[in-house]
Amino acid sequence: TPCPQWPYCRKRCSYCSFNTYVVPAVDEAAVRACLVREAHTLLRLSQVQRWVHGGVHGRCGALRCPPAAPHPLPYSVTSVFFGGGTPSLASPRTVAAVLEAVAEAAHLPAGAEVTLEANPSSTDTTHLAGFRAAGVNRLSIGVQSLDDTELRLLGREHTAAEAQRAVEAARGLFPGRTSIDLLFGLPGQSRDAWAQGLEAALELCDDHISLYQLTLERGTALAAQVRAGTLPLPPQDVLADMYQTARTVLVASGFRHYEVSNFARKGALSNHNLSYWRADQYIGVGPGAHGRFVPRGEGSCSREARVQTLEPVAWMREVQSQGHGTRSRVVLNPLEQLEELLTLGLRTDEGVTHKRWGHFSPQLSLQAVFGVPGEAQALQEQGWLLLDSGGLRCTWAGLAVLDSLLPDLLCQLQRH
Repeated sequence: TPCPQWPYCRKRCSYCSFNTYVVPAVDEAAVRACLVREAHTLLRLSQVQRWVHGGVHGRCGALRCPPAAPHPLPYSVTSVFFGGGTPSLASPRTVAAVLEAVAEAAHLPAGAEVTLEANPSSTDTTHLAGFRAAGVNRLSIGVQSLDDTELRLLGREHTAAEAQRAVEAARGLFPGRTSIDLLFGLPGQSRDAWAQGLEAALELCDDHISLYQLTLERGTALAAQVRAGTLPLPPQDVLADMYQTARTVLVASGFRHYEVSNFARKGALSNHNLSYWRADQYIGVGPGAHGRFVPRGEGSCSREARVQTLEPVAWMREVQSQGHGTRSRVVLNPLEQLEELLTLGLRTDEGVTHKRWGHFSPQLSLQAVFGVPGEAQALQEQGWLLLDSGGLRCTWAGLAVLDSLLPDLLCQLQRH
């Protein structure tokens, strides 16, 4: 799963702490060339393949590599996700070039999910049609709010009317595959205001919604205002009510709450994000991009956490000189891999299946770790957790308080 990053934005939102840059001009041809080269380099380095063992398929990426198979088959890329920044500011030509590079280095089937993140202010119909022609088949639009006062508070470029037009245009070109992002827990936001915003979003949305509670990161303009006391945050009980209201309303409208922050109906789940939560391998391409993969091209059998160089100009220099701009690479030990698998997998309604756990821990089963007296058993008795033939997962109530459950589960894992 390649994840190309376009790091540039036209302006920085008041709450944003991502690796984004606002610059007078972008040399898109140079950025494009570097994205293409790094994608090609890292995919070749990963040498990820689907191996066949007596008719049973399995992926390398667990704690140990499978024995070499006599007939390795090319690995199929399941998804490509263009993130940012604001990748909808890039040209369709750049998107097409990266997809061509992916197809050269690995098998990119016609049905692979190709998602582009977009802002309403850079999604006119002509531009979107260009992305569709380039190979994009799913759009994720950062609506964030459908209230103009809230949008100004967030420092967004667009108005509510522009967001509505953008989503309608996207749904015309990507029917059933247009997702919207919404934020809740904004300073001064009431329960009623959130409920009204949610109702407006339901009238506008397609079949996928992502809901995120606003997180105030140190160094952002909004965090400074809240810290100075000029903007009040909703209390914790109100935030919890907002989240529960959204879950109830969306499920009643036919959405499946398939991940802590994500809702889909008619099977429109994000395959790309599922690959993160299932601990599949993915390649981070571009400034500040993150990856998790086994660099088999270097003879390694160990899964690594990689981060590319943050600053775009420095990243481009490194890509031009060595083919990629990897700034940090850390080999993940067996415990770290299982901690990631548990932390991410429990975010989904399917949880961590026995099969997926077995890929990473062939000797120590889920049952052996969490089916014995301890924290997990207590959480099951309290109605937060389930361990059965499907695997380990949160209940409906547990999913809403996952962050408070994880420390106990990680302690139990570490003891084993």
